[in-house]
Amino acid sequence: MSDTPAPSATYRIQVQPGFTFAQAAAAVPYLASLGVSHLHLSPVLEAVPGSGHGYDVVDHSRIRAELGGEQGLRDLSRTARDHGLGLILDIVPNHMAVPAPEHLNSALWAVLRDGPGSAYAQWFDIDWAALDGKVLLPVLGEPLPDVMDELSVVHDKAAGGTVLAYYDHRFPLRPGTEDLPLPELLEAQWYRLAYWRTARTELNYRRFFTISDLIAVRVERPEVFAATHATVLRLLRDGVADGLRIDHPDGLADPAGYLRQLAEASGGRWTVVEKILQRDEPLPADWACAGTTGYDALDRIDGLFTDPAGAAALDAFHRDYTGAADDCGGRWAPTVRRASYRVVTDDLAAEVARLRRAAERVRAADPEARPYGPDVLDDAIRQLLVRVPVYRPYVPPGGPAAPADEAMLERAAQDAGAANPALGGALDFLRDLALARPAAGTGADAGDFTARFAQVASALHAKSVEDAAFYRYTPLLSLCEVGRDPGRPATAPAEFHAYCAGIQRDRPTTGTVLSTHDTKRSADLRLRLAVLSELPEEWQDWMERREAREAQVGCPPAPDRQVQYTAYQTGVGLGFCHPDRLVPAVLKAVREAGLRTTWTEQDEAYEKAVTDFVDGGPCGVQVYDVSEFAGRLEPYATANALGAALLHLTMPGVPDVYQGTEFPVHTLVDPDNRAPMTGPVGGTQRFGADSTLEGLLSGGLPRDADEAKLRLTAVALRLRRDHPQWYGPAGAYDPLAADGPAADHCVAFVRGGGALTAVTRLSRRLEQAGGWRETVLPLPPGQWRNRPGGGTYSGRVPLAELFADSPVALLTR
Repeated sequence: MSDTPAPSATYRIQVQPGFTFAQAAAAVPYLASLGVSHLHLSPVLEAVPGSGHGYDVVDHSRIRAELGGEQGLRDLSRTARDHGLGLILDIVPNHMAVPAPEHLNSALWAVLRDGPGSAYAQWFDIDWAALDGKVLLPVLGEPLPDVMDELSVVHDKAAGGTVLAYYDHRFPLRPGTEDLPLPELLEAQWYRLAYWRTARTELNYRRFFTISDLIAVRVERPEVFAATHATVLRLLRDGVADGLRIDHPDGLADPAGYLRQLAEASGGRWTVVEKILQRDEPLPADWACAGTTGYDALDRIDGLFTDPAGAAALDAFHRDYTGAADDCGGRWAPTVRRASYRVVTDDLAAEVARLRRAAERVRAADPEARPYGPDVLDDAIRQLLVRVPVYRPYVPPGGPAAPADEAMLERAAQDAGAANPALGGALDFLRDLALARPAAGTGADAGDFTARFAQVASALHAKSVEDAAFYRYTPLLSLCEVGRDPGRPATAPAEFHAYCAGIQRDRPTTGTVLSTHDTKRSADLRLRLAVLSELPEEWQDWMERREAREAQVGCPPAPDRQVQYTAYQTGVGLGFCHPDRLVPAVLKAVREAGLRTTWTEQDEAYEKAVTDFVDGGPCGVQVYDVSEFAGRLEPYATANALGAALLHLTMPGVPDVYQGTEFPVHTLVDPDNRAPMTGPVGGTQRFGADSTLEGLLSGGLPRDADEAKLRLTAVALRLRRDHPQWYGPAGAYDPLAADGPAADHCVAFVRGGGALTAVTRLSRRLEQAGGWRETVLPLPPGQWRNRPGGGTYSGRVPLAELFADSPVALLTR
């Protein structure tokens, strides 16, 4: 393993053309004062020009010129090191961009020009056995016969010579075909240009989820790994970077094998993986990494501030108010199942077809096995996939499967067979293939099915849960978050302590997060909405008065109550509804939900009704009604936000602070949450953060919620950095139980014997019950000083005294 220590805390920066390496370098002194140990950069390799995220890589050999190139990155690293900071790089092993113009991805360009004989043909996950050995390129705005006049052969210097042009697209020509008539020229290429809608059913390369502009890379091949990781590994060796975040490991054919290879190549540098675990799902023990990026921590922390009884009341009210059918947002489990069937049948039809072709070849290779028809196999594959309860199984190449995966797929096959008796034999065959059981078949096709089944399962889970069901089931929007399970909304303190103890025991340097570039709502927004679970009756009363209020003030009507409910609750989360932020977010929600309109089948009349309602209602005549209700939540929301932040920064693991969230931030799904650091965040432009921080660290008192969170964040981060014996891998985690009638409203623990965290949870319910009353927190022996607010404590401290000035306390002995 590497001698490079794990970070004490990281700070995520979205580098982009609007916020370059040089601008990040200018922020380094402030971030060093804040107390983080490392900057965590979004992808830095060459990407599609103008990309705001960098996950659409086109060249693994170069650092992105728009950000400042390799010299700019090295300068940033040097500046960071001068201030005691390191760098963590986010890398994307699963896929590359299919850009326009296509020559920007030189490896893909070579494959399109030279076909399966190209030196890069094995780079990409292409099914050459399909489509007569051609690659489908679904880039045309209309079917091919209708766009022939828009295609032309041109000379393009940037593309390297004579190419086929279609608007911004440039396609290579197979040598010797340049002078053919256009119909013959098209037929002679190694690719087939097609109408973009054919991707759903005919695509023959693996993609990232359902995004055809991102083609999967076969990083499991040693030569592909070496070529795609050479630059990043060189930066690690040169001391430019210290560790890695791995994007979407669930897309890989063999995640465990990849991580072993990466650990060996990197010298065991600190590495976390973007793996989203279900509540009872462990990270595979054979993954050579520090842990996850931390969505599992987000789930546990958010759950502490969610009242399960109130969440159940909101669920019932939402179902009654919206009239949503059980499987269209009325109840969670049926909503997920229906969304899964739609995604696997429609959006992932091409992926199911490729699985079927592999299964057919395996079956055909056994002379004693009778073939199953295509329809039977397609149906059986779908029935099995929708019953995988986690993102995917992890069956190593050639097997055997782990007992947990065996049991999971056995249950899935049994449940599918009970619901579809006629598919029993096919389900058993496919289950055995997915588990790499030799009885079902061996060889390349069997191995292909095993790997691909897991990859499709992860795409299905992401698209059906995160990108569909989360937008259909909306009683409490804070539950509809990456890593969360609306079916399990709450976390009891004992569950939280057990989780933390497990982290400290098994993976003490795993990542933890509250907000990321992928969260659908920032932590502060979610934690404001979580207060609704403590006062569901007030939310119900307010919502039931909306239609009368709309009529009174002349608000355009909502097209349906589901949109109305979602828009108002989102507005409450924002606090103040600006149409430039709320309208796009609600439009995205209804398109992702896919019940009345979609991204590809837009109902213009419906979307206009949505826009008119949001613009004229929550963002118009009712903007102050929404703000007034949000104001009612504020003291409890502040307690939640500070409590969650302190837990995140002091629990086991390595906390990642998303850019700007050292302040209260209320942002929605991308692009709202991916603005450059220098611009407004959540509608608020902040200036002078460095001087404000300096004043607070010099003893100044916070003047508002902004400064209270900034001071708490800096104090906690600095303690982590300066006292690894408390918070590092060897630091103990000891739960501390309050004593008294309100004990469950306090979560407390001691780290390394020297630092104590105590926070208030469910503060509105606490207030309703009469406050802390005689509840005390028995401190370990010694004198304990409250670091953010001052004061010294010992013995059995009344919580009313400890939390007199703040809902949280961070004490050191």
